[in-house]
Amino acid sequence: MTRLNYFETSPQAMDILLKQEAYLKQQFKENIALWELLKLRISQINQCAYCIDMHSKDARQYGESIERILGLSAWPDMPFYTPHEQSALAWAELITSGELITDVHYQEAVAIHGEQGLMDLTIAVNAINSWNRIAKAFKPEVGAYKPA
Repeated sequence: MTRLNYFETSPQAMDILLKQEAYLKQQFKENIALWELLKLRISQINQCAYCIDMHSKDARQYGESIERILGLSAWPDMPFYTPHEQSALAWAELITSGELITDVHYQEAVAIHGEQGLMDLTIAVNAINSWNRIAKAFKPEVGAYKPA
């Protein structure tokens, strides 16, 4: 069964999400690969097949290695990620899981990312969680995404 096309059905709502993406791309411009790794890891957690396909392709386009992409599912035990990336991935998993974010978690994250960086990271995590839920509800065709 084909489900509705969310871009055609609600272009104004989708424009809000696209503007958010444009803001985040600007904020992550110095580390666009991290942004794609975050999107991919969160999509793995949420089991969003369309988004996993999309963000693995985008990560490759931004120069990510196969080892770092495949290693995301076990990133804490992989030697491929910097402390900054590990912190971002840990924060993303906390937000996505809905776990309690303790003062220790917060202090560690803000020490590494700074206040603005942590805010942008949190918005990025919320953004991909939102995209995952939309894609899982309306099921665009997995594999149809082609990087620009």
